[in-house]
Amino acid sequence: MTKITDAQQIETFYQALLAKDQHYVGIFYAGVTTTSIFCIATCRARKPKFEHVEFFSTFKAALQAGYRPCKICRPTENAAEAPQEVRRAIELIRQNPKQKISDSILSAQQISPETIRRWFKKHYGITFQTFQRMYRINQAYQELKSGKNVVNTAYDSGYESLSGFSYMYKQILNNSPSQHSHNDIMLINRLTTPLGPMFICATAKGVCLLEFVDRRMLETEFRDLQNRLKMPIIFGENEHIRQTKRELQEYFQGTRYHFTVQLHTPGTEFQQAVWACLTQIPYGQLTTYKQQAHSIHRPLAVRAVASANGCNRVSIIIPCHRVIGSNGDLTGYGGGLERKRWLIEHEKSHAVDRGDGV
Repeated sequence: MTKITDAQQIETFYQALLAKDQHYVGIFYAGVTTTSIFCIATCRARKPKFEHVEFFSTFKAALQAGYRPCKICRPTENAAEAPQEVRRAIELIRQNPKQKISDSILSAQQISPETIRRWFKKHYGITFQTFQRMYRINQAYQELKSGKNVVNTAYDSGYESLSGFSYMYKQILNNSPSQHSHNDIMLINRLTTPLGPMFICATAKGVCLLEFVDRRMLETEFRDLQNRLKMPIIFGENEHIRQTKRELQEYFQGTRYHFTVQLHTPGTEFQQAVWACLTQIPYGQLTTYKQQAHSIHRPLAVRAVASANGCNRVSIIIPCHRVIGSNGDLTGYGGGLERKRWLIEHEKSHAVDRGDGV
């Protein structure tokens, strides 16, 4: 647990909390012992006394210490949200997918190229220019799929030569533009939630991954997906991703009890049976691994069921958080036990409002 213990640092953070200093957003999370709520530095709520607050370096540590996210400042969502400069830079790409957004263009828009580079490297693990190239190649891929010829697509995408376009296309999609009919891709995007940022991946068939960005073994899941689907992963967005963002927002608002977005979840026959069983667990209710094993007519396969649950790549939508141990204890969850506890309590609190309309 990353609780702050240095006295001088605690004093600095407390003064920043009193001043609502935006420079400390995401640097610390303040837990108020009298309310069991934690906040970010800029929270508008009434400030606690010094002796009633403790500080954590991550929101996950605050959750693990038993604190709940503040409903006013929404710490796990707003601390992880891209700052305004980054959002404006991404919007420039979306509005001009065929234009290279250079440092000079960013500067002309009063956007710091250095800030953009640091943020993308920290939160995506890639450069802003790589992110931009992926969007441009995704746009070209969609046009080739619709029947547009390679030459026109290359020059319309802002490339000065066909060879340069072909090289970049092959680098990203592992195939030449002329073989686009055989290309399928996974798109990856990032979204913020009350429990922290998440990555979402989708193919043309549906969502294939939804995980918290700090989930252990996330890179292994990415590699496994690529091997199973034989598709590269590039940054972008399609209707499945947009629909998932809408439905998740409604879920966290407590107004959605069922997800309708299409899924594309490769796995073994046994895993598919286990995951299908998970989707049948009613909102706000819990089951055990043993009960789940009986549901798929494999009563002796309790450990195998637990293992298959752990291989679920689409959290929340395929609700493995609704499965607990036979003794009532919370057991393993890729996003962390405190997130599992939060999700269970969230559904329990809204189950009384459940209707059949969603």
